[in-house]
Amino acid sequence: MGLRHVVITSVARDDLKDGGANHFCQTIHAVRKLNPGMVVEVLVPDFSGREDAISRVLDASPSIFNHNLETVSRLTPTVRSRATYERSLHVLRVAKEHAGDAIFTKSGLMLGLGETTAEVMMALRDLRAVNCELLTLGQYLQPTREHLPVAEYIPPKIFEWYADQARALGFRHVSSAPLVRSSYHAEAFRIESSAPKAGAPKECKTG
Repeated sequence: MGLRHVVITSVARDDLKDGGANHFCQTIHAVRKLNPGMVVEVLVPDFSGREDAISRVLDASPSIFNHNLETVSRLTPTVRSRATYERSLHVLRVAKEHAGDAIFTKSGLMLGLGETTAEVMMALRDLRAVNCELLTLGQYLQPTREHLPVAEYIPPKIFEWYADQARALGFRHVSSAPLVRSSYHAEAFRIESSAPKAGAPKECKTG
């Protein structure tokens, strides 16, 4: 298929003891076995904040560990069903502390849900405080009538302004535009020239 960058994700698996962490680990191993040079990005749930589950994914040595903050702190209880703002920051903090420079951490927010500029900037600062390095910002779109309505359509120039602010805060790569999503042009970040390669993956643990 000629792929150079893959994004591995899943729905939340709260029915599993490890939240699906071992599935991520095994999938990363399978991809690396087929193509050792592949850039592997994982987009993971919060695993209920379990550090052993986060570590299990990281032990497989993904190139990028992505967990979305989704929205600002005030709107989190309304926008997200079970995840919390602080727990998502905890996941990103643990990931970076566990893996250090061997991986990049990434997160994203949806705009247009009623957040203020000050709240977005606070979220960006909170992400940088846990050493999150890669960022996506996109426009929220209402998928069905049962979902939250769009509070505001953010102009492209505002997305550009947020991108400039994010880079000034120290994010190494920013994708910010109305149609941007978590995996939007993920390969645009040239990881090969930006960081040491991830170390040898460890075997997946069970249980």
